[in-house]
Amino acid sequence: TTQFIQTIPFRMSWQQYIDSSLLGTGLVSQAAIHGLDGNAWATSAGFQVTPAEAKAIVGGLTNPSGLQAGGIKLGGNKYMFLRTTDRSVYGRKGGDAGCVAVKTNQAIVIGTYAGGVQGGACVNVVEKLADYLISVGY
Repeated sequence: TTQFIQTIPFRMSWQQYIDSSLLGTGLVSQAAIHGLDGNAWATSAGFQVTPAEAKAIVGGLTNPSGLQAGGIKLGGNKYMFLRTTDRSVYGRKGGDAGCVAVKTNQAIVIGTYAGGVQGGACVNVVEKLADYLISVGY
């Protein structure tokens, strides 16, 4: 007899992406994944990005004037707007902290860094997760 084995691809939960793929690197201080509608899918402990804050970032990708004028707000913290690309928003707070938010097809992946973590390292981790999510349809 012939036996068929079905393989089911393993997909992590949204919280596992936060805990393992972002925070687990040691290069992201706080993280969240929100739908493009602003609703939270997963977040790191104590990092409460509101739906309005997430929606402002999504809107800022096409029209950054609001972020340029008022900064990027995440979990009640304000970051100075640095720049935007067609899919990413970058911000800075003080001398050694900042944030990045990267849009995928259905979500935004948000990461912050502080305490000696290099901004470019955090950006690289967040953008790689966003690239992966895009590759699997999210």
